[in-house]
Amino acid sequence: MRSIIQTFVAGVALLSISAFSAELKFSNVPGFFEKDPDQKPLGPCHGGLVIDKNGDIYVTTDTARGIVVFSPAGKFLRSLGPTRIHALEIREENGTEFIYAARPTDHEVVKLKMNGEVVWVIGAPGGTGLYKDGAGFNPCAVTVAPDGSIFVADGYGSNHVLKFDADRKFVKAFGGMGSEEGKFMTCHGIAVDRRFEKPLLLVCNRNNDRIEHWDLDGNFIKVIQKDLRMPAAVHIRGDYAVFPELKGRVTVVDKSGAIVAQLGDNPVVPQRANFGLTPDKWTEGIFNSPHGASIDKDGNVLVSEWSQFGRVHKFALTK
Repeated sequence: MRSIIQTFVAGVALLSISAFSAELKFSNVPGFFEKDPDQKPLGPCHGGLVIDKNGDIYVTTDTARGIVVFSPAGKFLRSLGPTRIHALEIREENGTEFIYAARPTDHEVVKLKMNGEVVWVIGAPGGTGLYKDGAGFNPCAVTVAPDGSIFVADGYGSNHVLKFDADRKFVKAFGGMGSEEGKFMTCHGIAVDRRFEKPLLLVCNRNNDRIEHWDLDGNFIKVIQKDLRMPAAVHIRGDYAVFPELKGRVTVVDKSGAIVAQLGDNPVVPQRANFGLTPDKWTEGIFNSPHGASIDKDGNVLVSEWSQFGRVHKFALTK
């Protein structure tokens, strides 16, 4: 059996997974993020967390200020862009970074400059037979392949992954609703996995509780891990990929797909995936509803939660 050793020392949660194929250790960093950025509560979050090449941390909110940006030290810097971004990634193109973002309640995928200015918008593709109208397109996440192809996980809509070419022309859709392999029950998070000779898609099949590889032509490859707790997003850095699980846990896997760490496991089932859980019921170092996560250049794990009140965490890699 996999064992989780969890102790609390001076208010810092130390977590170690000693029975996995490898071992990564992390410690919770209480109060790392500024509590009231720009003298306002962070506010409702149903989105993601990403990091730019300078180390600045972008947390999406459902408030009017959109994306809240923190410094690498957790201090508020600025806010930008549209509200209601569900998931996002930052991609460098010819030395310039851009934000790619999915906005399900606005039925669109957008490309943004780093100041929040919109470059282009993708709506529901016509002629696919998947949509009666644009309101059926409810994308959860977006990622971009090395050749510029765009992959959109329409997990709140058709339950297909849609492929567009670099000019945003629709190419194909794959997946569809189902519990069997090769089907999705809410394709929620997606990333291009470049850790192998040929890039692959790493997909969070959220309500099937598994993560899986697909090729860039839309062919199912294999399940990487199953029996997770609603994996909501994925970020890859180096040999590792991090998956926030909506039901109160964050999992890190290595290149082979083996679990090397699990953080903040919440033993209180009613607190898991609980958007309205009030701060007086939160426990330091324990997750309620992890929804977005990234690994920074030093290997630390940063996490945002699906929370009415807004909640973000830092878990430092223990050297």
